[in-house]
Amino acid sequence: MELAFAAPFGLMIGSFLNVVAYRLPRGESLVSPGSHCPGCDQPIRPWDNIPVVSWLVLRGRCRSCGTRISARYPLVELLTAAVFAAVVLTRGLNSGLVVELPFAAMLIAVAGIDLEHRIVPNKILVPIAVWAVGAGAVVHAHALPELLGAGAGAFAFLLVAALIHPGGMGMGDVKLAGVMGLYLGVTVIPALFIAFLSGSLVGVAMLARHGAKGRKKGVPFAPFLALGGIAALLAGHQLIHLYTHHFV
Repeated sequence: MELAFAAPFGLMIGSFLNVVAYRLPRGESLVSPGSHCPGCDQPIRPWDNIPVVSWLVLRGRCRSCGTRISARYPLVELLTAAVFAAVVLTRGLNSGLVVELPFAAMLIAVAGIDLEHRIVPNKILVPIAVWAVGAGAVVHAHALPELLGAGAGAFAFLLVAALIHPGGMGMGDVKLAGVMGLYLGVTVIPALFIAFLSGSLVGVAMLARHGAKGRKKGVPFAPFLALGGIAALLAGHQLIHLYTHHFV
Protein backbone atom coordinates (compact mmCIF):
# COMPACT_ATOMS: atom_id res chain seq x y z
CA MET A 1 0.00 0.00 0.00
CA GLU A 2 2.83 2.41 0.80
CA LEU A 3 4.61 1.63 -2.46
CA ALA A 4 1.34 1.93 -4.38
CA PHE A 5 1.10 5.50 -3.12
CA ALA A 6 4.73 6.59 -3.15
CA ALA A 7 6.13 5.28 -6.44
CA PRO A 8 3.43 6.58 -8.85
CA PHE A 9 3.29 9.88 -6.96
CA GLY A 10 7.07 10.12 -7.23
CA LEU A 11 6.90 9.51 -10.99
CA MET A 12 4.44 12.37 -11.41
CA ILE A 13 6.46 14.73 -9.24
CA GLY A 14 9.60 13.69 -11.11
CA SER A 15 7.93 14.71 -14.36
CA PHE A 16 7.22 18.13 -12.86
CA LEU A 17 10.80 18.42 -11.58
CA ASN A 18 11.99 17.98 -15.16
CA VAL A 19 9.89 21.01 -16.09
CA VAL A 20 11.34 22.98 -13.17
CA ALA A 21 14.93 22.05 -14.00
CA TYR A 22 14.51 22.99 -17.67
CA ARG A 23 12.37 26.14 -17.46
CA LEU A 24 13.24 27.88 -14.21
CA PRO A 25 16.92 28.64 -15.05
CA ARG A 26 15.74 30.00 -18.42
CA GLY A 27 13.22 32.32 -16.79
CA GLU A 28 10.24 30.53 -18.36
CA SER A 29 6.86 29.95 -16.77
CA LEU A 30 6.37 26.59 -15.09
CA VAL A 31 2.70 26.39 -16.08
CA SER A 32 2.41 27.98 -19.52
CA PRO A 33 2.75 26.86 -22.22
CA GLY A 34 2.13 23.17 -21.65
CA SER A 35 4.73 20.48 -22.28
CA HIS A 36 6.15 20.76 -25.78
CA CYS A 37 8.99 19.37 -27.87
CA PRO A 38 12.20 21.42 -27.55
CA GLY A 39 12.87 20.78 -31.24
CA CYS A 40 9.62 21.57 -33.06
CA ASP A 41 7.63 23.21 -30.22
CA GLN A 42 4.68 20.92 -30.88
CA PRO A 43 2.53 20.30 -27.77
CA ILE A 44 3.11 16.88 -26.27
CA ARG A 45 -0.07 14.82 -26.28
CA PRO A 46 -1.23 13.50 -22.90
CA TRP A 47 -0.59 9.88 -23.92
CA ASP A 48 2.96 10.85 -24.93
CA ASN A 49 3.57 12.48 -21.55
CA ILE A 50 3.23 9.45 -19.27
CA PRO A 51 6.32 9.31 -17.02
CA VAL A 52 8.96 6.80 -18.21
CA VAL A 53 6.47 4.76 -20.25
CA SER A 54 6.05 7.30 -23.05
CA TRP A 55 9.80 7.81 -23.37
CA LEU A 56 10.31 4.07 -23.74
CA VAL A 57 7.46 3.65 -26.23
CA LEU A 58 8.72 6.52 -28.37
CA ARG A 59 12.33 5.32 -27.99
CA GLY A 60 13.42 8.66 -26.64
CA ARG A 61 12.23 10.73 -29.61
CA CYS A 62 9.52 13.27 -30.36
CA ARG A 63 6.57 11.72 -32.18
CA SER A 64 6.21 14.78 -34.43
CA CYS A 65 9.77 15.59 -35.55
CA GLY A 66 11.96 12.78 -34.26
CA THR A 67 14.10 15.06 -32.09
CA ARG A 68 15.97 13.02 -29.52
CA ILE A 69 14.66 13.46 -25.97
CA SER A 70 17.35 13.15 -23.31
CA ALA A 71 17.37 10.05 -21.12
CA ARG A 72 17.69 12.48 -18.21
CA TYR A 73 13.91 12.88 -18.17
CA PRO A 74 12.95 9.27 -17.35
CA LEU A 75 15.97 8.97 -15.06
CA VAL A 76 14.80 11.92 -12.96
CA GLU A 77 11.31 10.44 -12.84
CA LEU A 78 12.63 7.05 -11.74
CA LEU A 79 14.98 8.63 -9.19
CA THR A 80 12.15 10.67 -7.69
CA ALA A 81 9.91 7.60 -7.53
CA ALA A 82 12.66 5.60 -5.82
CA VAL A 83 13.43 8.36 -3.30
CA PHE A 84 9.75 8.92 -2.49
CA ALA A 85 9.23 5.18 -2.05
CA ALA A 86 12.27 4.95 0.22
CA VAL A 87 11.09 7.90 2.32
CA VAL A 88 7.58 6.49 2.72
CA LEU A 89 8.85 3.00 3.53
CA THR A 90 11.31 4.42 6.05
CA ARG A 91 9.12 7.05 7.68
CA GLY A 92 5.69 5.50 7.15
CA LEU A 93 2.46 7.09 5.96
CA ASN A 94 2.05 10.03 8.33
CA SER A 95 1.66 13.80 8.41
CA GLY A 96 5.42 14.28 8.35
CA LEU A 97 5.41 13.45 4.64
CA VAL A 98 4.05 16.92 3.86
CA VAL A 99 7.43 18.19 5.01
CA GLU A 100 9.74 15.37 3.96
CA LEU A 101 8.58 14.73 0.38
CA PRO A 102 8.78 18.38 -0.75
CA PHE A 103 12.26 18.50 0.80
CA ALA A 104 13.35 15.43 -1.16
CA ALA A 105 11.85 16.82 -4.37
CA MET A 106 13.68 20.12 -3.85
CA LEU A 107 17.02 18.34 -3.44
CA ILE A 108 16.54 16.46 -6.72
CA ALA A 109 15.55 19.60 -8.62
CA VAL A 110 18.40 21.70 -7.24
CA ALA A 111 20.97 18.98 -7.93
CA GLY A 112 19.86 18.75 -11.56
CA ILE A 113 19.92 22.52 -12.06
CA ASP A 114 23.34 22.90 -10.46
CA LEU A 115 24.79 20.10 -12.58
CA GLU A 116 23.66 21.78 -15.80
CA HIS A 117 23.75 25.50 -14.99
CA ARG A 118 26.01 25.78 -11.93
CA ILE A 119 23.40 27.75 -9.98
CA VAL A 120 21.19 27.10 -6.96
CA PRO A 121 18.13 29.29 -7.62
CA ASN A 122 16.65 31.47 -4.88
CA LYS A 123 13.28 30.93 -6.57
CA ILE A 124 13.42 27.39 -5.19
CA LEU A 125 15.25 27.97 -1.91
CA VAL A 126 13.09 30.83 -0.60
CA PRO A 127 9.66 29.16 -0.90
CA ILE A 128 10.97 25.80 0.32
CA ALA A 129 12.52 27.53 3.35
CA VAL A 130 9.20 29.24 4.09
CA TRP A 131 7.45 25.87 3.76
CA ALA A 132 9.97 24.31 6.16
CA VAL A 133 9.17 26.84 8.86
CA GLY A 134 5.42 27.00 8.24
CA ALA A 135 4.75 23.28 7.84
CA GLY A 136 7.34 22.43 10.48
CA ALA A 137 5.59 24.67 12.99
CA VAL A 138 2.43 22.60 12.48
CA VAL A 139 3.80 19.08 12.02
CA HIS A 140 6.95 19.27 14.15
CA ALA A 141 6.09 22.12 16.54
CA HIS A 142 8.07 20.59 19.42
CA ALA A 143 11.21 20.37 17.25
CA LEU A 144 11.00 23.85 15.70
CA PRO A 145 13.75 25.40 17.88
CA GLU A 146 16.09 22.55 16.91
CA LEU A 147 15.25 22.97 13.22
CA LEU A 148 15.82 26.72 13.29
CA GLY A 149 19.09 26.27 15.15
CA ALA A 150 20.26 23.58 12.72
CA GLY A 151 19.40 25.81 9.78
CA ALA A 152 21.39 28.71 11.20
CA GLY A 153 24.28 26.44 12.15
CA ALA A 154 24.51 24.74 8.75
CA PHE A 155 24.33 28.12 7.00
CA ALA A 156 27.10 29.53 9.19
CA PHE A 157 29.31 26.45 8.75
CA LEU A 158 29.21 26.57 4.97
CA LEU A 159 29.52 30.34 4.96
CA VAL A 160 32.82 30.04 6.81
CA ALA A 161 33.94 27.32 4.37
CA ALA A 162 32.98 29.51 1.40
CA LEU A 163 34.88 32.50 2.82
CA ILE A 164 37.99 30.42 3.50
CA HIS A 165 37.91 28.80 0.05
CA PRO A 166 35.84 31.06 -2.25
CA GLY A 167 36.37 28.92 -5.35
CA GLY A 168 35.12 25.78 -3.66
CA MET A 169 31.44 26.71 -3.35
CA GLY A 170 29.08 29.60 -3.85
CA MET A 171 26.45 31.34 -1.77
CA GLY A 172 23.81 29.10 -3.34
CA ASP A 173 25.42 26.12 -1.63
CA VAL A 174 25.55 28.05 1.65
CA LYS A 175 21.85 28.86 1.47
CA LEU A 176 21.00 25.29 0.47
CA ALA A 177 22.80 24.00 3.57
CA GLY A 178 20.75 26.36 5.71
CA VAL A 179 17.52 25.09 4.17
CA MET A 180 18.65 21.51 4.76
CA GLY A 181 19.10 22.30 8.44
CA LEU A 182 15.52 23.60 8.60
CA TYR A 183 14.29 20.19 7.47
CA LEU A 184 16.81 17.82 9.00
CA GLY A 185 17.55 19.34 12.39
CA VAL A 186 20.56 17.74 14.06
CA THR A 187 20.80 15.12 11.30
CA VAL A 188 22.12 17.86 9.01
CA ILE A 189 25.49 17.00 10.58
CA PRO A 190 25.81 13.58 8.88
CA ALA A 191 24.28 15.15 5.74
CA LEU A 192 27.11 17.69 5.54
CA PHE A 193 29.68 15.02 6.36
CA ILE A 194 28.45 12.83 3.50
CA ALA A 195 28.41 15.83 1.16
CA PHE A 196 32.01 16.82 1.93
CA LEU A 197 33.22 13.21 1.88
CA SER A 198 31.61 12.39 -1.47
CA GLY A 199 32.72 15.72 -2.94
CA SER A 200 36.28 15.12 -1.79
CA LEU A 201 36.33 11.63 -3.30
CA VAL A 202 35.16 12.99 -6.65
CA GLY A 203 37.79 15.73 -6.43
CA VAL A 204 40.53 13.20 -5.75
CA ALA A 205 39.31 11.08 -8.67
CA MET A 206 39.45 14.11 -10.98
CA LEU A 207 42.98 14.91 -9.85
CA ALA A 208 44.02 11.31 -10.45
CA ARG A 209 42.53 11.40 -13.94
CA HIS A 210 43.45 14.89 -15.11
CA GLY A 211 46.46 15.74 -12.93
CA ALA A 212 47.06 19.42 -12.23
CA LYS A 213 44.40 20.37 -14.78
CA GLY A 214 41.82 18.72 -12.53
CA ARG A 215 42.19 21.62 -10.08
CA LYS A 216 40.74 23.97 -12.67
CA LYS A 217 37.66 21.84 -13.34
CA GLY A 218 34.82 23.15 -11.23
CA VAL A 219 32.56 20.59 -9.59
CA PRO A 220 29.06 21.72 -8.55
CA PHE A 221 28.56 21.05 -4.84
CA ALA A 222 24.75 21.03 -4.64
CA PRO A 223 24.48 17.41 -5.93
CA PHE A 224 26.69 16.28 -3.04
CA LEU A 225 24.60 18.25 -0.58
CA ALA A 226 21.51 16.63 -2.08
CA LEU A 227 23.06 13.18 -1.66
CA GLY A 228 23.83 13.92 1.98
CA GLY A 229 20.37 15.38 2.52
CA ILE A 230 18.58 12.31 1.18
CA ALA A 231 20.86 9.97 3.14
CA ALA A 232 20.16 11.92 6.33
CA LEU A 233 16.43 11.98 5.62
CA LEU A 234 16.42 8.19 5.36
CA ALA A 235 18.92 7.26 8.08
CA GLY A 236 20.23 10.40 9.76
CA HIS A 237 19.46 9.41 13.34
CA GLN A 238 20.86 5.91 12.77
CA LEU A 239 24.09 7.43 11.46
CA ILE A 240 24.38 9.68 14.52
CA HIS A 241 23.70 6.71 16.83
CA LEU A 242 26.30 4.63 14.97
CA TYR A 243 28.91 7.34 15.42
CA THR A 244 28.19 8.02 19.08
CA HIS A 245 28.02 4.30 19.88
CA HIS A 246 31.38 3.45 18.30
CA PHE A 247 33.45 6.65 18.55
CA VAL A 248 32.18 8.62 21.56
